Amino acid sequence: MSVKIRLRRMGRKKLAHYRIVATESSFPRDGRFIETLGYYKPMETPARLILDLEKVDEWLSKGAVQSETVRTLVNRARKGGDTTVAMGELDPEEASQLKTAALEERRKKEVAKAAEEEVAEEAPAEEEVAEEAPAEEEVA
Repeated sequence: MSVKIRLRRMGRKKLAHYRIVATESSFPRDGRFIETLGYYKPMETPARLILDLEKVDEWLSKGAVQSETVRTLVNRARKGGDTTVAMGELDPEEASQLKTAALEERRKKEVAKAAEEEVAEEAPAEEEVAEEAPAEEEVA
């Protein structure tokens, strides 16, 4: 049997991430595998790619065949990533700072939206009073 290096889908519905694995070509996509070589998280911004290139080279020297997607990801990893794919994991402190900044930004947007809604509710009430007053003067 021939060995393939391909993606193994993980995660839940609409939030997929993939493990890059060496597996027999006859095994199902999400089935058994021989070895995990890394993983790819396309849903993050930028997408995350963790890949052990030494293991990939070892399997390629043994005659493994890469899928098209894995070939593209390996080439990006050899180049050190690009604007769409970040190499390696985030530093835990950096990740917490990013989460905190995102939460603060979301809260600011919610406060601004609430303030706009209050102004929008007050403005029509003032316009109605202004419209009624001239109508009464014309009648008199």
